[in-house]
Amino acid sequence: MEKLCYLIWRRAGQSPEDLRKRALDELAPQLVERGARHLKLLLADEHVLPARSARLTRLDPPLDGMVSFWLACSDDRGPLEEAIAAHTVRREGYLVVESVPLPDSRPVAPAPARMPGIVMLACLERPGRLSREEWIRRWHHDHKTVALETQCTFLYVRNTVVWPLTEGAPPYEGIVEEGFPAEAVTDPMLWYKAGGSEERLRQNMGRMIESCRRFLDLESVESHPLSEYRVEA
Repeated sequence: MEKLCYLIWRRAGQSPEDLRKRALDELAPQLVERGARHLKLLLADEHVLPARSARLTRLDPPLDGMVSFWLACSDDRGPLEEAIAAHTVRREGYLVVESVPLPDSRPVAPAPARMPGIVMLACLERPGRLSREEWIRRWHHDHKTVALETQCTFLYVRNTVVWPLTEGAPPYEGIVEEGFPAEAVTDPMLWYKAGGSEERLRQNMGRMIESCRRFLDLESVESHPLSEYRVEA
């Protein structure tokens, strides 16, 4: 089995609510019928509008979500890509290797109900100053401990890009899914587990920023607050 991730953009004039409804009611069943397993939808729907101030992006327009699933063989993705294309104005696909440093601690909502909290989706580019081997070492080994110690995450999924699946896809080499309580996304005191202490906030924030700078150019990072829907186990 192989994991495929598709960044998606909604059609012009389509509302976040309509994006959610069509993705769940129309796109998801089509993907399952065509072989998708462990289907997950991350969507910039109406439920995350209050967290939009936390979005970091250089994309115009910003992405509107990600569709991810497992397929027996990525060579057979054509019919699934056609379904995604029929519901979006743009999609960029990647074959990835998934690792889960922090398994999800939330109770599973009945599919396709919205999962609690907000998932911050980060798209990462490798700086030219680092070899791929060194970049992965710093990201997978050095940064993991800092991220888990300084943030109030309940989920941490790393998707290391093997290669792009769509022509002209942005040169992302990592796609990260981090789950946060909704209130933490706009409250640094909660996000960085500071417990009301300004000193601890500065320490944890400083550690996190320093660690990120060791393997990223921060101005190139894409970070988007999204709702999560698990459609097929």
